[in-house]
Amino acid sequence: MRRILGIALAVLLLGGVVAVALAGGKDEPATATKTVKGVIGSEKSAYFRDSDVVKALADKGYTVKTETSGSWAMDRLALKDFDFAFPGSSEPAPEIEAAAGVKGAQTTKPFFSPLVVIARANAAKVLVDNGLATTNGKNSGTLLMGPYLKAAAEDRKWQQLSGSAAFAELTGTVFIKTTDPMTSNSGALFLAATSNVANDKTVVSDDAGIERTAPLMQKLIRVQGALEPSTDDPFRAFISGSGEPLILAYESQVASLLQQKPAPGVTDGMVVLYPDTTVNSPHTFVPISEKAEELGSLLANDPKLRELAVRHGFRPQNGVPEFTAATASHAAYLNPELTGIRQVSAPTVKILMALAARAKS
Repeated sequence: MRRILGIALAVLLLGGVVAVALAGGKDEPATATKTVKGVIGSEKSAYFRDSDVVKALADKGYTVKTETSGSWAMDRLALKDFDFAFPGSSEPAPEIEAAAGVKGAQTTKPFFSPLVVIARANAAKVLVDNGLATTNGKNSGTLLMGPYLKAAAEDRKWQQLSGSAAFAELTGTVFIKTTDPMTSNSGALFLAATSNVANDKTVVSDDAGIERTAPLMQKLIRVQGALEPSTDDPFRAFISGSGEPLILAYESQVASLLQQKPAPGVTDGMVVLYPDTTVNSPHTFVPISEKAEELGSLLANDPKLRELAVRHGFRPQNGVPEFTAATASHAAYLNPELTGIRQVSAPTVKILMALAARAKS
């Protein structure tokens, strides 16, 4: 009898364990069922490394592994080794699709980020005093592209600008540190915007436009010396207190830094200048294998992943209210509505790459 009771008790206990296991699974994250590998722009590395993003993706059945590359160099990679590509704008996407043999793939644009110029406070003051920029407070303002490009065309030096003598660190030619426009999205789109202004506020669309704007584009690039492959290194150098007084960055880098609540003093002397003419960067998800076909839509539409994208400084598509609410305490640095900013189209890939090649020649 004892043996029978013992067996019955064991069965009941085992059943209880199974029941608890089944019930308890409701609060546990789902086990990822698909492992996908993608090539991404470096500006999204922190997003995909974020443990909360990893968990949110796992809850939806994905483990995502990534490698970084310049957006405009992705089409030259062995794309058969990847399940998706995620460049920093829509312009490189057709070339990536063609190179991967998936022309006509259902691309998605989960989020975007405008380009900004980050200035040290003294540099911003000199630009404002000389009519090259305006500010609407201590930490934000607008870069006036017309006057700035006129100064660049004339090889203007800091020492030639009124008020610069008070700041010994401002020496040499006035320029914005950008990235390599042949491989990096931010560098390429900066040329797209500046060439538009130089081309009588019209998108460069032919050889004549390239010839007309090439001398100025060359000046913008040549003065920089060695070019960085991505915005990450110049941004880190700026934040550490080194680097150039004016650098090109994504707004997302600034917004992400501000939401991380950096140590006192890190951002006090930083002025975020929005170029008054810009090309936005809709980060474009290109599925290469069937395994990643739904991932782009998930990144775009899942509420948790949208929230996490904002935390990393990105603007979800149609997500101005989300971005504004999340960054409200940092409004002194940002322009959520992009007020006063003229947004222009980029040239075709062929034209833009020709511009970049001439700028570097």
